[in-house]
Amino acid sequence: MFINFSDIPGHQNLFLDYLYEFDNVRRFYPKDFRDSKNYFEHFAKLEKREKPHLASLKQIISKQYNDFNPGPKTIDNINSLVLNNTFAIVTGQQLGIFGGPLYTFYKIITAIELAHLFNEKYDSYHFVPVFWLEGDDHDFDEVRSFNLLDENNEIVKISYDDGITEEINRGSVGNISFNGNINNVTEQLTKILRDNEFKPKIMEMLSGYYKEGTTFKESFKKLIFDLFDEYGLIIFDPSDANIKSILKPIFIKEIEEQKEHSTELVKISAELEEVYHAQVKVRPINLFMSEDDGRYLIEPVENEFRLRGKRKRLSKETIFEQIENTPEKFSPNVLLRPVCQDYIFKTACYIGGPSEISYFAQVIPLYKYFNVDVPIIYPRSSVTIVEKNIQKILEKFNLNYTDFISENETIAETVINNLAEIDLAESFRKATYDVNLIIDELREKL
Repeated sequence: MFINFSDIPGHQNLFLDYLYEFDNVRRFYPKDFRDSKNYFEHFAKLEKREKPHLASLKQIISKQYNDFNPGPKTIDNINSLVLNNTFAIVTGQQLGIFGGPLYTFYKIITAIELAHLFNEKYDSYHFVPVFWLEGDDHDFDEVRSFNLLDENNEIVKISYDDGITEEINRGSVGNISFNGNINNVTEQLTKILRDNEFKPKIMEMLSGYYKEGTTFKESFKKLIFDLFDEYGLIIFDPSDANIKSILKPIFIKEIEEQKEHSTELVKISAELEEVYHAQVKVRPINLFMSEDDGRYLIEPVENEFRLRGKRKRLSKETIFEQIENTPEKFSPNVLLRPVCQDYIFKTACYIGGPSEISYFAQVIPLYKYFNVDVPIIYPRSSVTIVEKNIQKILEKFNLNYTDFISENETIAETVINNLAEIDLAESFRKATYDVNLIIDELREKL
């Protein structure tokens, strides 16, 4: 069954208009993902775009697979990156424990399927699915927990505890190693996860990858590799020092022209807020710097710079020197990250969810400043998995999935009405009304 997002409460109008009323948002997005003409024009432009670093990119990614044994499809896809007519279908996500939210896998599946579809439809080009490991992110709380249903259909939250009680800047989460508490997480999952034919294999896989001494990034990559390598998915680590070296021009330009960039971002965000909303708060500089095991936003202070939360000041020349000598210390924020992604790859499409599609409306001006091609923003697949026995119950009582967006009383009424040929709910309401009349009459007489 297909359900429109507009039938599901809670979605922002910007996202809904992007899906169903593109003319309303055309001034914020240069390409309509539903218009086939955009694809031909975008691919032709990408093919002509010179990217001198493609040979290096292929070597770097191949080296990132040194501890893995990729299948022939993945190897072919990596090798094809040097070709001018090879385009990436990119998606990405933070490195949530045990894979994070289920939509992480939906993103990957969408990228794989879209690459397959495009390879059949546009035979002059080659498309490869790429997963961007967002290991530079420093939001520990976002990646350490997950929710699942127990045997009583109650939502249970399981969290990894690194033993640090105070609020500190842990730095990039991808580099955080698990302590012995990861075993507690695995044990909790084993107890709560329902018994079925898949459980032993799942637990063997997760406990093998998520164990003491491994990092969030290592464990996550092994899991994704195990599940999707046979489909040719390229798992890409942007925190690689060699990748950061390729990004030096982006980092330097962001520092050099931060006032112009910030002014344009504030302007487009204000325009969005007049009719929709601005997904991301604009910062003066869209760049982080790692120091003393922490990851800090760079902020302008008079004619110098400082790391947010630290008193130490840095001159522009010092920052440029750091970028030149240790580029791995720098990482983009949420608004600059897409530009870095599409500077590195010839990106045909980016697969994003509602929030990502919303913040791309703010990002577009940066693409112009950096002379980077804007990809086609393609919505990820959204799926609700329904077990067979649940589906039978829905069919028995003539219920649709959208019914569950309603109040519980409405669902109960629908079920009652379908239990008999007569409208029991209406009969109950009438009986209640009659009884109340009798009670009122008795009160008057008494």
